[in-house]
Amino acid sequence: MPRPAYRSRSVRRIKVKTPGGRTVIHYEKRAKGVPKCPITGLPIGGMNKKVYRFGIKIRAPSRPYGGVYSHKVLARALRLAVRK
Repeated sequence: MPRPAYRSRSVRRIKVKTPGGRTVIHYEKRAKGVPKCPITGLPIGGMNKKVYRFGIKIRAPSRPYGGVYSHKVLARALRLAVRK
């Protein structure tokens, strides 16, 4: 029986053949997808795909709401703010 942490389907199971000839199961975290805008669902431009290895300052664009909303949502919000 695997450890309780490895029973979850959030970890990926990989069958590996050892030098002794046995087949064992290795567990690894699943790869996370590209960050997406919560409003449009578009991938956020300027964000590194290996996003979780770096700090937020390194990985996010320097525009307002960079790394949170897509460029289309930001442009729309700026236009609405200027018009008011």
